[in-house]
Amino acid sequence: MKIAVVDGQGGGIGKHIVEKLRRELPEDVEFLALGTNALATSMMLKAGANEGATGEGAVAYNASRVDVIAGPVSIMFPHGMLGELTPKMAEALASSPARKFLVPLNRSGVEMVGLRSEPLPHMIEELVRRVKEYIESLQG
Repeated sequence: MKIAVVDGQGGGIGKHIVEKLRRELPEDVEFLALGTNALATSMMLKAGANEGATGEGAVAYNASRVDVIAGPVSIMFPHGMLGELTPKMAEALASSPARKFLVPLNRSGVEMVGLRSEPLPHMIEELVRRVKEYIESLQG
């Protein structure tokens, strides 16, 4: 099982996702940090990702080579993350056959109706719980 965690800007959300997933999932799960910039990739590597790659080419190349994609919902929107997420990245991530687990942060001018407003740590805990349930269902 290979999980790509995608983040940009300072990499803080990706860092927290990697840390929490690393603690909850079996040791044989591999984590690939895909950053829109080197700082984001570095933060996720420090949090425990096995490998990291940076930029448009890395995201586009690896999106279809993982089983799960995790990150903020803005990774699905061209020009998300204050423009760091290119249209090519968004297309590769959205069209990937990988199961996607996304934190619904309202920073891209998109409001997700029907979701309750929760603090970021609670949303990341929910993401971790759902990824764990998904992996267990595949093994089971």
